Amino acid sequence: MSRRRPPKYSGLLPVIKESGPTSHDVVDKARRALKERRIGHTGTLDPMAEGLLLLCVGHVTRLQQYLLGWPKIYHGIVRLGFATTTYDREGDATDPRGDVPELDRELLAGIQSRFNGTIDQVPPPYSAKKVDGKKLYELARSGKSVEIAPKSVTVHELALRSERADEIDLTVNVSTGFYVRSLAHDIGGMLNCGGYLHHLCRQAIGPYAIENALPQKTLEEAQDPSEILDSDAWIPLDRVMLPFPELTINAAAADRFVHGQEVVVFRPGTDAIETNDQVAVRASNGGLVGIGVVRAVLARGRTLNVHPIMVLADDKKQGRRR
Repeated sequence: MSRRRPPKYSGLLPVIKESGPTSHDVVDKARRALKERRIGHTGTLDPMAEGLLLLCVGHVTRLQQYLLGWPKIYHGIVRLGFATTTYDREGDATDPRGDVPELDRELLAGIQSRFNGTIDQVPPPYSAKKVDGKKLYELARSGKSVEIAPKSVTVHELALRSERADEIDLTVNVSTGFYVRSLAHDIGGMLNCGGYLHHLCRQAIGPYAIENALPQKTLEEAQDPSEILDSDAWIPLDRVMLPFPELTINAAAADRFVHGQEVVVFRPGTDAIETNDQVAVRASNGGLVGIGVVRAVLARGRTLNVHPIMVLADDKKQGRRR
Protein backbone atom coordinates (compact mmCIF):
# COMPACT_ATOMS: atom_id res chain seq x y z
CA MET A 1 0.00 0.00 0.00
CA SER A 2 1.60 3.27 -1.15
CA ARG A 3 1.61 6.37 1.01
CA ARG A 4 0.21 9.61 -0.25
CA ARG A 5 2.89 11.86 -1.69
CA PRO A 6 3.74 14.66 0.76
CA PRO A 7 2.78 18.17 -0.34
CA LYS A 8 5.37 20.45 -1.89
CA TYR A 9 4.14 23.53 -0.01
CA SER A 10 2.44 24.10 3.33
CA GLY A 11 0.96 27.47 4.22
CA LEU A 12 -2.06 29.71 4.36
CA LEU A 13 -3.13 31.68 1.30
CA PRO A 14 -5.66 34.51 1.80
CA VAL A 15 -7.45 35.18 -1.51
CA ILE A 16 -9.89 37.93 -2.50
CA LYS A 17 -12.75 35.97 -4.03
CA GLU A 18 -14.78 37.72 -6.71
CA SER A 19 -18.56 37.54 -7.02
CA GLY A 20 -19.58 34.66 -9.27
CA PRO A 21 -17.44 31.56 -8.62
CA THR A 22 -18.04 29.18 -5.76
CA SER A 23 -15.49 28.80 -2.98
CA HIS A 24 -14.64 25.38 -4.41
CA ASP A 25 -13.97 27.02 -7.79
CA VAL A 26 -11.33 29.19 -6.12
CA VAL A 27 -9.80 26.13 -4.47
CA ASP A 28 -9.52 24.52 -7.90
CA LYS A 29 -7.82 27.64 -9.27
CA ALA A 30 -5.27 27.43 -6.43
CA ARG A 31 -4.67 23.73 -7.09
CA ARG A 32 -3.84 24.49 -10.72
CA ALA A 33 -1.65 27.50 -9.87
CA LEU A 34 0.35 25.75 -7.14
CA LYS A 35 0.24 22.29 -8.75
CA GLU A 36 -0.89 20.96 -5.39
CA ARG A 37 -4.01 18.87 -4.72
CA ARG A 38 -4.05 19.16 -0.94
CA ILE A 39 -5.90 22.47 -0.59
CA GLY A 40 -9.05 23.39 1.34
CA HIS A 41 -10.66 26.51 2.81
CA THR A 42 -11.88 27.72 6.19
CA GLY A 43 -15.43 28.85 5.48
CA THR A 44 -17.62 28.97 2.39
CA LEU A 45 -18.56 32.20 0.66
CA ASP A 46 -21.71 32.03 -1.46
CA PRO A 47 -21.17 32.54 -5.21
CA MET A 48 -22.84 35.97 -4.94
CA ALA A 49 -20.47 37.04 -2.15
CA GLU A 50 -16.95 38.39 -2.49
CA GLY A 51 -14.08 38.99 -0.16
CA LEU A 52 -11.61 37.07 1.99
CA LEU A 53 -11.29 33.32 1.50
CA LEU A 54 -8.57 31.54 3.51
CA LEU A 55 -7.02 28.64 1.60
CA CYS A 56 -5.18 25.98 3.57
CA VAL A 57 -2.36 24.44 1.54
CA GLY A 58 -0.53 21.18 2.26
CA HIS A 59 -0.19 20.29 5.92
CA VAL A 60 -2.12 23.42 6.93
CA THR A 61 -5.27 21.52 5.87
CA ARG A 62 -4.89 19.77 9.23
CA LEU A 63 -5.50 23.12 10.90
CA GLN A 64 -8.77 23.88 9.05
CA GLN A 65 -11.08 22.86 11.88
CA TYR A 66 -9.14 25.05 14.32
CA LEU A 67 -8.96 28.11 12.04
CA LEU A 68 -12.77 28.04 11.87
CA GLY A 69 -12.76 29.39 15.43
CA TRP A 70 -11.70 32.89 14.37
CA PRO A 71 -14.50 35.54 14.29
CA LYS A 72 -15.34 37.05 10.91
CA ILE A 73 -16.09 40.61 9.78
CA TYR A 74 -18.52 41.28 6.93
CA HIS A 75 -19.82 44.32 5.12
CA GLY A 76 -23.25 43.92 3.57
CA ILE A 77 -26.15 45.80 2.01
CA VAL A 78 -29.70 44.85 2.98
CA ARG A 79 -32.34 45.86 0.48
CA LEU A 80 -35.85 46.26 1.90
CA GLY A 81 -39.36 45.98 0.47
CA PHE A 82 -39.68 42.22 0.07
CA ALA A 83 -38.01 38.98 1.11
CA THR A 84 -36.59 36.34 -1.24
CA THR A 85 -36.58 32.55 -1.18
CA THR A 86 -32.79 32.40 -0.81
CA TYR A 87 -32.51 35.42 1.53
CA ASP A 88 -30.28 37.14 -1.09
CA ARG A 89 -30.67 38.86 -4.47
CA GLU A 90 -30.50 35.58 -6.40
CA GLY A 91 -33.82 34.28 -5.05
CA ASP A 92 -37.43 34.88 -6.07
CA ALA A 93 -39.44 37.61 -4.34
CA THR A 94 -41.68 36.35 -1.57
CA ASP A 95 -43.43 37.45 1.62
CA PRO A 96 -43.04 39.33 3.81
CA ARG A 97 -43.19 42.47 1.65
CA GLY A 98 -44.40 45.98 2.32
CA ASP A 99 -43.62 49.67 2.63
CA VAL A 100 -40.23 50.51 4.09
CA PRO A 101 -40.38 52.63 7.27
CA GLU A 102 -38.21 55.70 7.71
CA LEU A 103 -34.74 54.42 8.53
CA ASP A 104 -33.83 56.98 11.15
CA ARG A 105 -31.16 56.72 13.81
CA GLU A 106 -33.56 55.53 16.51
CA LEU A 107 -34.88 52.70 14.35
CA LEU A 108 -31.39 51.54 13.41
CA ALA A 109 -30.31 51.62 17.06
CA GLY A 110 -33.26 49.39 17.91
CA ILE A 111 -32.20 46.86 15.27
CA GLN A 112 -28.62 46.88 16.56
CA SER A 113 -29.88 46.21 20.07
CA ARG A 114 -32.05 43.31 18.89
CA PHE A 115 -29.20 41.56 17.07
CA ASN A 116 -26.44 41.89 19.64
CA GLY A 117 -24.60 39.31 21.71
CA THR A 118 -25.55 35.63 21.65
CA ILE A 119 -28.71 35.05 19.63
CA ASP A 120 -30.62 32.14 18.10
CA GLN A 121 -30.46 32.20 14.31
CA VAL A 122 -32.24 30.00 11.76
CA PRO A 123 -29.99 29.17 8.76
CA PRO A 124 -31.33 30.01 5.29
CA PRO A 125 -33.32 27.24 3.56
CA TYR A 126 -30.83 27.46 0.68
CA SER A 127 -27.58 26.73 2.51
CA ALA A 128 -25.04 23.94 2.88
CA LYS A 129 -26.12 23.13 6.43
CA LYS A 130 -27.19 19.50 6.70
CA VAL A 131 -30.43 18.05 8.10
CA ASP A 132 -30.60 14.26 8.35
CA GLY A 133 -27.52 14.00 6.13
CA LYS A 134 -28.94 16.19 3.35
CA LYS A 135 -27.86 19.75 2.56
CA LEU A 136 -30.66 22.26 2.97
CA TYR A 137 -30.30 23.61 -0.56
CA GLU A 138 -30.71 20.05 -1.91
CA LEU A 139 -33.93 19.64 0.06
CA ALA A 140 -35.18 23.09 -0.98
CA ARG A 141 -34.53 22.43 -4.67
CA SER A 142 -36.40 19.12 -4.46
CA GLY A 143 -39.41 20.91 -2.99
CA LYS A 144 -39.16 19.23 0.41
CA SER A 145 -40.13 21.34 3.40
CA VAL A 146 -38.13 20.70 6.57
CA GLU A 147 -38.09 22.29 9.99
CA ILE A 148 -34.78 24.07 10.50
CA ALA A 149 -33.67 24.29 14.11
CA PRO A 150 -32.16 27.60 15.23
CA LYS A 151 -28.48 27.71 16.12
CA SER A 152 -26.81 29.77 18.82
CA VAL A 153 -24.40 32.32 17.28
CA THR A 154 -22.68 35.44 18.58
CA VAL A 155 -22.69 38.98 17.24
CA HIS A 156 -19.64 40.69 18.72
CA GLU A 157 -20.38 44.04 17.07
CA LEU A 158 -22.99 45.36 14.64
CA ALA A 159 -22.99 48.79 13.01
CA LEU A 160 -25.86 50.00 10.79
CA ARG A 161 -26.33 53.07 8.64
CA SER A 162 -28.67 54.09 5.85
CA GLU A 163 -28.03 56.43 2.94
CA ARG A 164 -30.95 55.26 0.79
CA ALA A 165 -34.61 54.98 1.69
CA ASP A 166 -34.76 51.24 1.00
CA GLU A 167 -31.29 50.05 2.03
CA ILE A 168 -29.31 49.43 5.18
CA ASP A 169 -25.52 49.17 5.14
CA LEU A 170 -24.16 46.91 7.83
CA THR A 171 -20.77 45.93 9.20
CA VAL A 172 -20.85 42.94 11.52
CA ASN A 173 -18.27 41.01 13.54
CA VAL A 174 -19.59 37.52 14.24
CA SER A 175 -18.77 34.01 15.40
CA THR A 176 -18.34 31.09 13.05
CA GLY A 177 -21.57 29.61 11.74
CA PHE A 178 -23.26 33.00 11.38
CA TYR A 179 -25.34 33.68 8.24
CA VAL A 180 -25.48 37.31 7.14
CA ARG A 181 -28.28 36.31 4.75
CA SER A 182 -30.39 35.25 7.75
CA LEU A 183 -29.60 38.56 9.47
CA ALA A 184 -30.84 40.47 6.39
CA HIS A 185 -34.00 38.36 6.27
CA ASP A 186 -34.63 38.81 10.00
CA ILE A 187 -34.15 42.58 9.78
CA GLY A 188 -36.74 42.71 7.01
CA GLY A 189 -39.11 40.67 9.14
CA MET A 190 -38.55 42.90 12.17
CA LEU A 191 -39.47 45.94 10.04
CA ASN A 192 -42.56 44.17 8.60
CA CYS A 193 -41.49 45.02 5.06
CA GLY A 194 -39.26 42.12 4.09
CA GLY A 195 -35.58 42.30 3.22
CA TYR A 196 -32.78 40.37 1.56
CA LEU A 197 -29.01 40.52 1.25
CA HIS A 198 -28.13 42.49 -1.87
CA HIS A 199 -24.34 42.55 -1.45
CA LEU A 200 -21.81 40.84 0.82
CA CYS A 201 -18.05 41.17 1.28
CA ARG A 202 -16.04 39.31 3.92
CA GLN A 203 -13.37 41.70 5.14
CA ALA A 204 -11.52 39.75 7.81
CA ILE A 205 -11.15 36.36 9.49
CA GLY A 206 -9.47 36.85 12.86
CA PRO A 207 -6.09 38.53 12.20
CA TYR A 208 -6.28 37.91 8.45
CA ALA A 209 -7.56 40.93 6.49
CA ILE A 210 -8.65 41.42 2.90
CA GLU A 211 -6.03 44.19 2.47
CA ASN A 212 -3.25 41.59 2.69
CA ALA A 213 -4.88 38.95 0.46
CA LEU A 214 -4.05 37.83 -3.08
CA PRO A 215 -6.50 39.00 -5.78
CA GLN A 216 -8.32 36.14 -7.48
CA LYS A 217 -7.10 37.39 -10.87
CA THR A 218 -3.47 37.02 -9.77
CA LEU A 219 -4.21 33.44 -8.77
CA GLU A 220 -5.80 32.75 -12.16
CA GLU A 221 -2.97 34.29 -14.17
CA ALA A 222 -0.04 32.80 -12.24
CA GLN A 223 2.30 30.88 -14.56
CA ASP A 224 4.48 29.44 -11.80
CA PRO A 225 3.93 28.63 -8.09
CA SER A 226 6.73 31.06 -7.17
CA GLU A 227 4.51 33.99 -8.21
CA ILE A 228 2.20 33.07 -5.31
CA LEU A 229 4.74 31.75 -2.81
CA ASP A 230 6.89 34.90 -3.14
CA SER A 231 3.92 37.24 -2.73
CA ASP A 232 3.24 39.14 0.48
CA ALA A 233 -0.05 37.22 0.82
CA TRP A 234 1.55 33.78 1.34
CA ILE A 235 1.80 32.73 5.03
CA PRO A 236 4.18 29.81 5.73
CA LEU A 237 2.99 27.15 8.15
CA ASP A 238 5.12 28.40 11.06
CA ARG A 239 3.56 31.87 10.81
CA VAL A 240 -0.04 30.65 10.88
CA MET A 241 -1.92 32.16 13.82
CA LEU A 242 -4.61 30.15 15.60
CA PRO A 243 -7.50 31.32 17.81
CA PHE A 244 -5.88 29.92 20.97
CA PRO A 245 -3.33 31.07 23.56
CA GLU A 246 0.22 30.16 22.56
CA LEU A 247 2.75 28.21 24.63
CA THR A 248 6.46 27.82 23.90
CA ILE A 249 8.27 24.60 24.87
CA ASN A 250 11.93 23.58 24.76
CA ALA A 251 13.41 20.99 22.39
CA ALA A 252 13.13 18.07 24.82
CA ALA A 253 9.47 18.82 25.55
CA ALA A 254 8.76 19.27 21.83
CA ASP A 255 10.18 15.81 21.12
CA ARG A 256 7.90 14.26 23.77
CA PHE A 257 4.91 16.26 22.53
CA VAL A 258 5.19 15.10 18.91
CA HIS A 259 5.38 11.50 20.14
CA GLY A 260 2.03 11.84 21.91
CA GLN A 261 3.30 12.45 25.43
CA GLU A 262 1.91 14.99 27.86
CA VAL A 263 4.33 17.80 28.72
CA VAL A 264 4.69 20.17 31.65
CA VAL A 265 4.93 23.84 30.69
CA PHE A 266 6.21 26.47 33.11
CA ARG A 267 4.92 29.99 32.53
CA PRO A 268 4.31 33.24 34.50
CA GLY A 269 0.57 32.65 34.82
CA THR A 270 -0.43 36.11 33.58
CA ASP A 271 -2.91 34.84 30.97
CA ALA A 272 -6.09 33.11 32.04
CA ILE A 273 -5.74 29.53 30.78
CA GLU A 274 -8.02 26.92 32.27
CA THR A 275 -8.33 23.17 32.27
CA ASN A 276 -9.64 21.80 28.93
CA ASP A 277 -8.59 24.93 27.01
CA GLN A 278 -6.92 24.32 23.67
CA VAL A 279 -3.51 25.91 23.09
CA ALA A 280 -1.15 26.39 20.15
CA VAL A 281 2.22 24.87 20.99
CA ARG A 282 5.40 26.34 19.49
CA ALA A 283 9.05 25.30 19.67
CA SER A 284 11.67 27.67 21.03
CA ASN A 285 12.52 28.74 17.45
CA GLY A 286 8.90 29.79 16.88
CA GLY A 287 7.92 26.80 14.75
CA LEU A 288 4.39 25.52 15.20
CA VAL A 289 4.56 22.06 16.79
CA GLY A 290 0.85 21.33 17.11
CA ILE A 291 -2.32 21.78 19.15
CA GLY A 292 -2.68 20.69 22.76
CA VAL A 293 -5.34 20.61 25.44
CA VAL A 294 -4.67 21.68 29.03
CA ARG A 295 -5.23 18.72 31.35
CA ALA A 296 -4.28 20.50 34.59
CA VAL A 297 -3.44 23.99 35.85
CA LEU A 298 -1.12 23.97 38.86
CA ALA A 299 0.74 26.44 41.09
CA ARG A 300 -1.76 29.23 40.48
CA GLY A 301 -1.42 29.02 36.74
CA ARG A 302 2.38 28.89 36.63
CA THR A 303 2.46 25.23 35.58
CA LEU A 304 0.34 23.58 32.91
CA ASN A 305 0.04 19.94 31.93
CA VAL A 306 -0.57 19.91 28.17
CA HIS A 307 -1.65 16.84 26.20
CA PRO A 308 -1.19 16.75 22.38
CA ILE A 309 -4.34 16.43 20.26
CA MET A 310 -2.71 17.20 16.89
CA VAL A 311 0.98 17.39 15.98
CA LEU A 312 2.72 18.87 12.95
CA ALA A 313 6.41 18.31 13.54
CA ASP A 314 6.60 14.92 11.82
CA ASP A 315 4.72 16.35 8.84
CA LYS A 316 7.12 19.26 8.46
CA LYS A 317 10.05 16.90 7.90
CA GLN A 318 8.39 16.16 4.59
CA GLY A 319 7.59 18.57 1.78
CA ARG A 320 8.74 22.12 1.30
CA ARG A 321 8.17 24.40 4.29
CA ARG A 322 8.07 27.47 2.16
